[in-house]
Amino acid sequence: MIVGIGTDMTEVIRMAEMVDRHGDRFLKRVFTDEELSYSLDKPRQAEHLAVRFAAKEAVLKAIKTGVGPGTSLHEVEVLRGAKGEPEIRLHGRTAKVAAAKGVRRIHVSLTHTGGY
Repeated sequence: MIVGIGTDMTEVIRMAEMVDRHGDRFLKRVFTDEELSYSLDKPRQAEHLAVRFAAKEAVLKAIKTGVGPGTSLHEVEVLRGAKGEPEIRLHGRTAKVAAAKGVRRIHVSLTHTGGY
């Protein structure tokens, strides 16, 4: 059974501006240590952060919560699987909310194009 489908995209320049304006406070609130380790090690850091931010938003849309009470962007983790494929791990309250809605697997596709 499919619980929901979520889509989102984030402007790379917007992500770069958020990082410039809010720095570590923003990064630590939204991204996990593993996401930051991966993204900040890349030449185009803002692009890697932006696509992860968009995936987090899409996941929360798919489970029909959005960002709000009971969920957190930080609790949606976007990782790379063994073969480089994107993989989602849910943590904390967000994992509990998803499980209560019957979510067992999450499929995600990431893409970069132009400034998005």
